[in-house]
Order: sequence, then structure tokens, then C-alpha cells
Amino acid sequence: MPFQGLPKQVAEIRGRIDAALHRGGHGQAVRLIAVTKMHGADAVDAAWDAGVRDVGENKVQEALDKQPQVAARAAEMRWHLIGHLQRNKVKQLGHFALLHSMDSARLADAVHEFGMARGTPMDVLVQVNIVGETTKGGYEPSMLQAEADRLTTLGGLRVLGVMTMAPLDADEATLRQVFRGARAAREVLAKAGHPATELSMGMSGDFEVAVEEGATMVRVGTVLFGARA
Repeated sequence: MPFQGLPKQVAEIRGRIDAALHRGGHGQAVRLIAVTKMHGADAVDAAWDAGVRDVGENKVQEALDKQPQVAARAAEMRWHLIGHLQRNKVKQLGHFALLHSMDSARLADAVHEFGMARGTPMDVLVQVNIVGETTKGGYEPSMLQAEADRLTTLGGLRVLGVMTMAPLDADEATLRQVFRGARAAREVLAKAGHPATELSMGMSGDFEVAVEEGATMVRVGTVLFGARA
């Protein structure tokens, strides 16, 4: 049976999250999102059996392929889309509880249209690119104030907070710069009137620093399921 050690791994990760909260943190609750990308549906089953109710996928189609295979649990599992979303796939957002990667005004407009058409706003996080990495999407901090105001006019989406990613192999100083920048971006959204309380940041290699800096969601895969094929 695959992933037999997952309950132990989940307990260890939760313990490391609690320790990070004790060292720093901002009194927040932290949601563990098990990133099952490039693993089979058995990873979703294993996450469920280990007590995890949130799974993250990078690609729409991969999630849609897995959901029927875990049909008995799919309706109760919270599915998070954490990768880049092409505008022509916005119509598939109904299969997800939260879009983490709303990274442009054009995508925001498309998500708004989707939410208006279905009659229920789509919950989203605004992706921010704190240090201007050219390989990553997202709003630059200097763009955020104007966009925060504009997003208040889009009734088809609900901005719950911010998502960010730190550069690979970043040192601790850079990690903290990125994560503090994301926290500041969330404050810009909140002051504009959005119900922005969430901070999705931190992955397998840096989630403890992210929690110390205020993360309310961490997205971990490798430390739970091992290296991907």
C-alpha cells in the first residue's frame, strides 16, 4: 500500500508548524495543504486517511482526472488550485474551493465573469511577486494598491488574501523579505475593504520560516509524499 508512513509524516509536519508558531508567528491558525501534483489519486486517499482535508494541484486537468477516482471523498475534500490558471480554463473553477494564483488583472476579470455567471463569487488569493522574479507571475507590490481598489468592484470574486512563493534556494534573509512583503500586501487588500485574512506561503523547504512570518496556509508535497517522478 503506497504512502503507508504518511500519518507519521503529517504528524511530524504539524509538530514543526506548532514549533514555528511558538518561536514566532502572529497567533494565526495554519492550514496544511497536501500538494499531490504528479502523484496519483492514491496520494489523495492517503492524505485523507492521514487526516488532511486540503489538497493542492498545480494543473486543472490533473485535478479533474483525480477527482472521479476519489469520488467518495472528493466532495468533502477542499481542492486548491495553486498553479497558474489559463483564462480559457476559468470555467473549471467550480471544481475548486480556492484559487491561490490570481496573478493578473486579466485573469481577475475572467474569474469575476465566471463567478457572476454561476451566481456565487469565486474565492481567490492574489498572487504577489515580492522580489520581481522574471520566472514567476504575480502582482508587483507597486501595482497592488490600484488593483486592490479595482478588485472591490468585481462582485464575481472574493479576495481572501495573498499567495506568494520565495525564490528556490533563497537564504533566510530573502525568505523573510518575501514573506513579510506578502503580509504587507495582505494589509493593502484588507484596508481596501477585502476580507483578506489568508496568507498562503511556504513550501516543503521553507514552510517553518513562512509560519514564523504569519502564514495561514502552507503548501507541502515533497516532505509528505517524497520526490515526484
